[in-house]
Amino acid sequence: MILDAFEVIGGQSLSGEIIPQGAKNEALQVLCAPLLTPEKVTIANVPQIHDVILLIELLEGLGVKIERIKDDTYVFQADQIDLPYLHSEAFLQKAAKIRGSVMLIGPLLARFGKAFLPKPGGDKIGRRRLDTHFLGLQSLGAEFKFDTDLNVYYVESSGLKGGYLLMDEISVTGTANVVMAAVLAKGTTTIYNAACEPYVQQLCKLLNRMGARIEGIGSNLLRIEGVEHLGGAEHRMLPDMIEVGSFIGMAAMTQSSLTIKQAGVEDLGIIPRVFERLGIELQIQGDDIYVPAMEHYEIQSFIDGSIMTIYDAPWPGFTPDLMSIILVVATQARGSVLIHQKMFESRLFFVDKLIDMGAQIILCDPHRATVIGLDRRQPLRGIQMTSPDIRAGVALLIAALSAKGRSVIHNVNQIDRGYQFIEQRLKAVGAQIQRL
Repeated sequence: MILDAFEVIGGQSLSGEIIPQGAKNEALQVLCAPLLTPEKVTIANVPQIHDVILLIELLEGLGVKIERIKDDTYVFQADQIDLPYLHSEAFLQKAAKIRGSVMLIGPLLARFGKAFLPKPGGDKIGRRRLDTHFLGLQSLGAEFKFDTDLNVYYVESSGLKGGYLLMDEISVTGTANVVMAAVLAKGTTTIYNAACEPYVQQLCKLLNRMGARIEGIGSNLLRIEGVEHLGGAEHRMLPDMIEVGSFIGMAAMTQSSLTIKQAGVEDLGIIPRVFERLGIELQIQGDDIYVPAMEHYEIQSFIDGSIMTIYDAPWPGFTPDLMSIILVVATQARGSVLIHQKMFESRLFFVDKLIDMGAQIILCDPHRATVIGLDRRQPLRGIQMTSPDIRAGVALLIAALSAKGRSVIHNVNQIDRGYQFIEQRLKAVGAQIQRL
């Protein structure tokens, strides 16, 4: 039985150290890379979260041998793949639950010439089309069809061939899928307008260690020389930048001093700078981030004095996964900010819960919200609420930790999809939280 609610007694000051998990969005890509080789691939710092566990179960069902050698380290060997499993009811049910299952398509197509997938699940945060994935694979010579009655995607190829691809959108998972297909395609593949997030960089580095020939890593122009086969390798995943940002916001909201250990500072891009624009002080200590307790934090304005606007954009812009956190943190800042969620049209619909808690927010339209900071003149108040998706769920959890009184957050299996052992880790730094 899944326990499905958190009870939070807010208003507690937190202190101590917290370590971010391995990056969820990286895991869903790199865990599929072992399908490209019959040799062993070892991956460390794997987060123990619902979506990752489901993906590992899908790989096991496909016949991948998986050995867990440490709590966060696995050895994968895909030397005997059971392709008929793709048509089983067990595969269809599990693959439809997580969006990460789409990452199976590229490596299966590249190595075995076919892939089959039900329409994947994931957060309900607006339209999340898969056209970019299949257009890219078609450019490499794959045949694609979609069964509208069964909601199932099919791709096949008698042999992928490299070519020039101009991606129609900067899709992280779309880029990753095309890259995994291209590494075993004949000839040269050039991908322009490629996503260049650290997750994609990590995947490309792993593939190169496996014997791929990828140039331009970290840019939006990738050049891939196809090879005949790939071998084994070892890989360690980055710390989860979304957890790092969540913990920064949590420290500010709860007036707590926290040290985020092993934060992967070099790969955070502009994330620290955006929190500093909200007036949050950050002290970088090697690879750690220390957030001192702050009684007040003041939102900056632009040079001409106009109101601060924070918006999401493809990397190296600000990640959309932290927009919910930024919005919540702004509710107790001094000053006002316009939050512009450009990439997803349903991600701001959780603000009604914050308004019920006492926040001053104007939802301008599905993409924009104006937050008038309370400057702690009055704390948020605890309420009963429901988590609509992973990131909004954690934003509401942060709001509850700072609020006066008792909050109950339902549907926390959404939070479990992206944050491992979250209540134990928060208890360790002084939070009053329990599963009901």
